[in-house]
Amino acid sequence: MVKIFKTSESGVLQIEDFESGCWVAMTNPTAEELHEVATRYDIDATDMRAPLDEEERSRIDVEDNYTLILVDIPTIEERNEKDWYGTIPLSIVLCNDTIITVCLEDTPVLTAFMDGRVRNFYTHMKTRFIFQILYRNATLYLNYLRIIDRRSDSIEQKLHEATRNKELIELLELEKSLVFFTTSLKANEIVLEKLLKFSAIKKYPEDEDLIEDVIVENKQAIEMANIYSGILNGTMDTFASVISNNQNSVMKFLTTITIVLSIPTMIASFYGMNVKSFSMPFADSEWGFPIVIGISLIISLIIAFIFRKKDLF
Repeated sequence: MVKIFKTSESGVLQIEDFESGCWVAMTNPTAEELHEVATRYDIDATDMRAPLDEEERSRIDVEDNYTLILVDIPTIEERNEKDWYGTIPLSIVLCNDTIITVCLEDTPVLTAFMDGRVRNFYTHMKTRFIFQILYRNATLYLNYLRIIDRRSDSIEQKLHEATRNKELIELLELEKSLVFFTTSLKANEIVLEKLLKFSAIKKYPEDEDLIEDVIVENKQAIEMANIYSGILNGTMDTFASVISNNQNSVMKFLTTITIVLSIPTMIASFYGMNVKSFSMPFADSEWGFPIVIGISLIISLIIAFIFRKKDLF
């Protein structure tokens, strides 16, 4: 899908044709759409297709008539019938009089500009537009990180009530999301540092302040991701230890019960042997059966008391 936008005094307008100072927003474009835009603005087809590869790395490429800025943006993915978080590439191509963005799917990073919800946004002010996109991207990372933190707290509360596989798997998914975020944010940081020193893109004083704000937000997102990841790793390790300890306690209890119950079983086995009655104590007594049962119970209780003293129950 290809949408073309241009700002005017009345706000952000979607237009039909390519114009000077417009913004070309391409979302999961077809091969024909990529070819059309690449041919019109003399852009290498490989650079146009780069953001369609989810494994593409963040970078800046400078060509004769355009500059490519590729960064990772956060996205919501559905796994196991629930929403989780990942990252996908977003490319910003700066041409002489046009900005082109290419992404695999709709993203809140760009829809805010399309809906006119960003202040001081003008499609013809290309440098500021680029930095505004990057600022929105860093802000979205921070928002998603806060959501991840709240979800991990909620799952942890459920685990305190009952340790189940479902909650543990959810914690694992959140941990994967944090790994994706940390890797992408660090790659974006390199791009932002290069942009700050980049001379091919003309920067004005207010633009430099904006890119510095973007770098600060990105660093804050990296720190938050590292902190949350460390907390989540510690939580996973703690619950793994709790599960192992609970399993050991159950096995200890069952082993103790087995030993206690084996005493009556052994005595009953001896009396169940096919031998002459005079060789078995109490065999000829009318009180033989209750006496044997009583002796078995007394021995079992004594052993159980000893185990209880040793905290094996």
